[in-house]
Amino acid sequence: MKLEGKGVSVSIRDRELVSRASLHVSGGELVGLIGPNGAGKSTLMRALLGISEKSAGDVLLDGSDFLRMPGRDRARAVAFLPQERRVEWRLPAYDIVMLGRYPHQAGFGGPSPEDRAAVDRSLEAVDGHELSDRPVAVLSGGERTRILLARALAVEAPLLLVDEPIAALDPYHQLHVMEILRDRVHAGAGVLAVIHDLALAERFMDRLILMNAGQIVADGSPAAVLTPDRLAAVYRIAGS
Repeated sequence: MKLEGKGVSVSIRDRELVSRASLHVSGGELVGLIGPNGAGKSTLMRALLGISEKSAGDVLLDGSDFLRMPGRDRARAVAFLPQERRVEWRLPAYDIVMLGRYPHQAGFGGPSPEDRAAVDRSLEAVDGHELSDRPVAVLSGGERTRILLARALAVEAPLLLVDEPIAALDPYHQLHVMEILRDRVHAGAGVLAVIHDLALAERFMDRLILMNAGQIVADGSPAAVLTPDRLAAVYRIAGS
């Protein structure tokens, strides 16, 4: 499965945050969306999902207009971990993860055995079983990130978009999450991840898309994108 944005632009109050960006992610690849703060990464990701205001351009899923598909079909095809981790509900973590199964449920029959199995697999993946009974609102930032990632994983969608999936995590869990994403790719899914850690991006990603000032300035292998000249121009740091 392939999700593709063509000429995607986003403007808010007459200010263009993303300018004619074109990119794609396909099954079997782990793609990093990188760039400095304010480059437009999160805004572009939200535009691909149809949740940015005043966006223009086309978003295609296997050649069909993704944003015109029924909401449930879109939710089954593309799962999303947003950058915002705040959860006001005092629901147990298990119930939050079960929300990821909503696109697969019909009527008011409650979770199926398949739904419960998917939730268990997702909690196992993020080392989250010990958090299952705790209200998400009282979890630490890192624990909440893991549970919300489990919710996205529970969809078991062929495509996964994650915005800063390792934010607030300790080094062990940062590596663990990157390995989870890699495992999803090995299982055939496509993953697009906003990530700031360039070392982890270089280590784990198949391809990097570099943004700066609302535009895509490079798209290629980590070695091709993370050149000293680009690091200096975009990040204002010296490359190795």
